[in-house]
Amino acid sequence: MQYLTGKVISQNGLGLAGFTNLSPQIPDEQAFKVLKAALTAGVTLWNAADFYGPPEATSLHLMNRYFTAYPEDADKVVLCVKSGVRQMSTFLMDCSAPALRDFVDNALKILDGKKKIDIFGCARVDPAVPVEESIRALAKLKMEGKIGGIQLSEVKADTIRRAAVVEKIDMVEAEISLWATDVFKNGVAEVCAELGIVLVAHSPLAGGMLTGKIKSLDDMSPNDHHRRFPRWHPENFAKNMLLVEALERFAEQKGCTMPQLALTWIKIQSGKPAMPYIVPIAGTKSEARLQDNLHGVDLTDEDLEELDAVLEKHPVVGARYPPGGAKLAEY
Repeated sequence: MQYLTGKVISQNGLGLAGFTNLSPQIPDEQAFKVLKAALTAGVTLWNAADFYGPPEATSLHLMNRYFTAYPEDADKVVLCVKSGVRQMSTFLMDCSAPALRDFVDNALKILDGKKKIDIFGCARVDPAVPVEESIRALAKLKMEGKIGGIQLSEVKADTIRRAAVVEKIDMVEAEISLWATDVFKNGVAEVCAELGIVLVAHSPLAGGMLTGKIKSLDDMSPNDHHRRFPRWHPENFAKNMLLVEALERFAEQKGCTMPQLALTWIKIQSGKPAMPYIVPIAGTKSEARLQDNLHGVDLTDEDLEELDAVLEKHPVVGARYPPGGAKLAEY
């Protein structure tokens, strides 16, 4: 049994960005059904941010409304909140001590006592502020009872070690999927295991590429922000589709959906030597999709070896982020 800030979590998490990042936002009635279904299914780790959505309607506002409607659910959920973004358009971070206090106070004001902040941290490391300074500020907020624990996001192994010297790090968030395997090669997963840190896999379905719904760029919304990412640029997209198609064939042979294959593969990594507890946080706005994602797949050692061969044959091409965002990711 795995705990995070004293609460039990499973290997199924929920990303909340999709509920509030789109315009128009989905109705509360629909969102609440998915959230309630997630909790009923044991999906207790919910991943939010104070910049998911417009300033007046972020995922924190959604949490306020949900826990107002279902106050009995508040203590069952581990709510993780990313922050520190001063200006999204220019990727400007501010993870100084005064700014982090302001961000936390603002988040608590929005939540209005309906839900505590279980985990809080910077969405990226602020290039202008040493990580130790940010962690000391968060440690003080934790001591004051304003947050329950501390997270890091998109950081290299050395940064995790530096931060952990200052204060316990409860969670690290990183992009992990069948087409983003960096953490298994750069020491991030190993250091999380060594220090007892839960590793949360954001974008476990590769921004929709591993859902089976995207066959060409025409299948993506014109407003989909992934179009700006190098892996989706036309010169790379066709090459990356070779991997997607190979994985789709593999899923068909196993009698499962590609999301089920992709999410199971991530969770299986936890069982390998020197690996941490890994929780993929697939986002969905559909109860049916939520339930579908929760079904695991039996993968044998031979299956895993075959998947490794597929990944080696069809390496993903293109950077994970466009130039502006890449400056804030440490690998």
